[in-house]
Amino acid sequence: MPRTGLAKRLPVLAYRDFRLLLADRLLAPAAFAFSLVGVAFAVLDVTGSTADLSYVLAAQIAPALVFALAGGVVADRIAPQKVIVAANLMIAAGEGGFGLLVLTGHPRVWQMIALETLTGSGMAVFYPASQALLPRLVPAGLLQEASAVSRLAMNTAQMGGAAAAGAFVALAGPGWALAACGAGMLGSVPLLLAIRAPGERRGAGGGLVRDLREGWTEFISRRWLWVIVAEYSVVMAAWYGGFQVLGPVVAKRFLGGPAAWGAITAAEAVGLVAGGLIALRFAPRRPMRFVALIGAACALEPLSLAMRWPLPAVCLAAAVIGGSVEIMMVQWTVALARFIPPGKLARVSSYDILGSLLASPAGALAAGPAAAAIGLFPAEYGAAGLTVAAALLALIPHEIRTMRVAVPAPEPAPHREPAVR
Repeated sequence: MPRTGLAKRLPVLAYRDFRLLLADRLLAPAAFAFSLVGVAFAVLDVTGSTADLSYVLAAQIAPALVFALAGGVVADRIAPQKVIVAANLMIAAGEGGFGLLVLTGHPRVWQMIALETLTGSGMAVFYPASQALLPRLVPAGLLQEASAVSRLAMNTAQMGGAAAAGAFVALAGPGWALAACGAGMLGSVPLLLAIRAPGERRGAGGGLVRDLREGWTEFISRRWLWVIVAEYSVVMAAWYGGFQVLGPVVAKRFLGGPAAWGAITAAEAVGLVAGGLIALRFAPRRPMRFVALIGAACALEPLSLAMRWPLPAVCLAAAVIGGSVEIMMVQWTVALARFIPPGKLARVSSYDILGSLLASPAGALAAGPAAAAIGLFPAEYGAAGLTVAAALLALIPHEIRTMRVAVPAPEPAPHREPAVR
């Protein structure tokens, strides 16, 4: 069967399991985008408190400190798509339950925290399984293309979902947006179950502690890996507090409300899509230096809010950072897949997500009280300053500045796979 023009330009589309993954990465992020707008405005509508918003969003991050490591161990033992199914079901229950609470009554803060903890548990389990799944679906030579295309699908879906979510929340309210998120996450389950990628075959005798120790040894033995993760622990904490927690507050008070925040989120997603297109072919000569520098650039988002830029300028800043971060994430994903053995990739990725988010709950918890104590805009300036300082420190090790990644030759697509129409 002849291959179409798109399949010729993107050989990775010839792989059936990858196409199924692509469909999931269109549906699930579009659904989750409704949560990104719905949660913040549900809390602000109910309590009006930046501190309460900090507590609820911190509950979404905190489970990574518990479940990311266990998720990595499981994803290295069984087919990782099954782990992602479990993750999506937890997110569906958390966000769908939150939506029902908002629609049927007056939710209490402890209930919102409990449901976002469930959502955060699903997110924590998802990441290491997702990192381990992609290299099992395509040959090594197509890994950068596969990573870029899959992330491009995710970000396109998030862009559309965010744009729709802002208008949806403004018209129907955050409760319906959260319910829509739960329904969409449920719809992704059949797609994932149809993927045939097997789990990693491993010898018997390894327990949880031994598996975690093996993953830790692999992680800590590579200085470029743990230095970048340490940098992004600070970057993510500052970004989460300055942008995700305080950003909706700035939007509500100064930029026009949920529709404005939906526009900012959508603009970031537009940047992610543009970055994904660039990442299909762009490969920096020194990828770890590039990754570290993008961390510094993330300061632009809280800085744009601190300097009270008009909404179009804030949207432009979000788009620029979105594109830069997307190119960075593709390079990071490819580096992990090429340097880490497949049977340990999920566990190493779990230490990656754990380390990167280690300080994020503190950033989320501190943002609201800091804004109340010193003012909203000084808190934004503080977030930007921390981001730049962490990036400069990460550039000190020599290997971060000089490391290169060899690119394997692409492999031909399998003849037995049906062509994409």
